[in-house]
Amino acid sequence: MDSAPSQPHASPILQSSKVPSSRIGRIFHYGGLAASLGYGAATEFLRRSTTSPDGTDSQQSSLIMTEANIKRLVSKLSQMRGAALKLGQFMSIQDTHILPPDLDEIFRRVQNGAHYMPDWQMEGVLRSSLGPSWETNFTSFERVPFAAASIGQVHRAVLAASASPTGREERVAVKVQFPNIADSIATDLGYVKMLLTAGKLLPKGLFLDRTIHVMKEELADECDYVREADFLRKYRAPEILGNDTRFKIPWVWEGSTKRVLVMEHLDGVAMGDASISTLPQTDRDEIASRVMELCLRELLEFRLMQTDPNWTNFLWNPKTKQISLIDFGATREYTKEFMDKWLRLLQAAAAEDRDACAHWSLELGYLTGQENETMLDAHINSMILLATPFRDSTPQPFAFGPGSQWTDITARIRATIPVMLRYRLTPPPRETYSLNRKLGGGFLLATRLHAVVDARELWDRITGGYRFDQ
Repeated sequence: MDSAPSQPHASPILQSSKVPSSRIGRIFHYGGLAASLGYGAATEFLRRSTTSPDGTDSQQSSLIMTEANIKRLVSKLSQMRGAALKLGQFMSIQDTHILPPDLDEIFRRVQNGAHYMPDWQMEGVLRSSLGPSWETNFTSFERVPFAAASIGQVHRAVLAASASPTGREERVAVKVQFPNIADSIATDLGYVKMLLTAGKLLPKGLFLDRTIHVMKEELADECDYVREADFLRKYRAPEILGNDTRFKIPWVWEGSTKRVLVMEHLDGVAMGDASISTLPQTDRDEIASRVMELCLRELLEFRLMQTDPNWTNFLWNPKTKQISLIDFGATREYTKEFMDKWLRLLQAAAAEDRDACAHWSLELGYLTGQENETMLDAHINSMILLATPFRDSTPQPFAFGPGSQWTDITARIRATIPVMLRYRLTPPPRETYSLNRKLGGGFLLATRLHAVVDARELWDRITGGYRFDQ
C-alpha cells in the first residue's frame, strides 16, 4: 500500500475518523491547524518570557516546534491523511539526518498513525467503485481494516468462488482508497509548504519547491490502483519475477478499480517488524542479499523499480523462504538514457575515479558545473563512500550493522550533507528522488539485520551483462 503494511502478521491499534474529503473541508482543517500552532507558539513565547527574562531560553529552541505543537501536528496529519501525511511518511523512513530533530520527530510519529474511515464512508467508496451489490463478490469481508495510511486502508476478505480467478474461495487483501484523496494532493502540499516555509523549518538546499513538485506527480500515480495492478501483473511476468521462486507476487482480481484494489493475501513476517532482527543469521543475510540484488536488477535489467522502502510491505515467509512483494503503488520506470548515465556514475564511484564522478554527475544533472570546490569535493566524496561495498578493494563479504565498516561510512556520508545543503546549486534529478529512497532503504534494512553480504559478487554479476547505448 502507500505506506501501510498491506498484509502484516499482526494488526496495529487503529482509530476511526471521517476523512475530510471536500476542498473546503480540508482548507478549514488546515486553517484551524495553522491557528492552533500560532496560539501554541504565542503561549510558549509568554511562558519563556516569564521564566527566562533575558530571552536565552527562547533562542535555544523553536517557538513553533514545542511538544504541544508537535502533538497538534501529529494528530491533525493522522486525521487528514493524504499528501501531507505521505510527505511525512516518506521523510520519516530516510536516514539522512537532514531534517531538524523536531520536524523529524513529527514525521516519525505519523509514519503509521493514520486513522481509518468510519464504516459509512468506506461503504460509499466500495459502492461507487464496485457497484451497489459489491458484497456478493465476497463470502466474508472484515469491515474494520487491519492497516491504514495516507492514501487508503486495507481489509481482510474472502473472495467468493464465483468471482475468484482460481474458481475457489480465496483470502484477499482489499485496498480501499480514501474519498477524493487524489483531488486533495495539490491543496495539501500547498499547505504543507506554507507551514514549513513560515516556520523556516527546512534548509535551503532541500529545494522544497522541486521536492513538492516531484511528490505531487508521484502521489497522483499512487492514487491510481489500475496503474498499480498493471505493475503487479508486470512483476508476475516470467521475464521479471514470475519464474523466480525466491520471490512471490500476489495475483490481482480483475474486478479491481481505480479506487479499490483486491489482491491475493500472502502470509509472512513484515520486514518492518522488530522480530525480523531475531531470525537466524543465515536468513538475515539471505534477505539482505536478495533485496540488494533485486534493487540492482530492477534498475539495470527491468528499468522498473518499486521505490517505497517501507519494509512492512515486504514479507518474509520462514516456511517457504520466500520474500513476498505486496505493494506496487510507488513503482517507477526509467529510461535507458538515464540508466546508462546513472550506472556510469556508480561505476566511477566504485573505481574511485573523481574526474569521471564529476563528469557523470554533470551529465545526470546533480551538478551545474558552477559549484565551488567545497561542494564538488563533498558530492564526490559522498558518492565514492556510498559505492564502498561494490569496490574491488573492499574485502567481501561486506558486513553491515553497528560496529561494522558501514557504520563509519554512513557517519562520513552524513558529515558531507550540511556542506551540500549549503552549497548545492541545483536539486537532484527527478528520477533520483524515488531511486535513492529505495537504495538507501535497502542499505538501512541490511544494517538493521546486521547482515553480511557479498556485495561485489552481486555487483559484478548484474552489471557484467549491462549494455550501454552510449
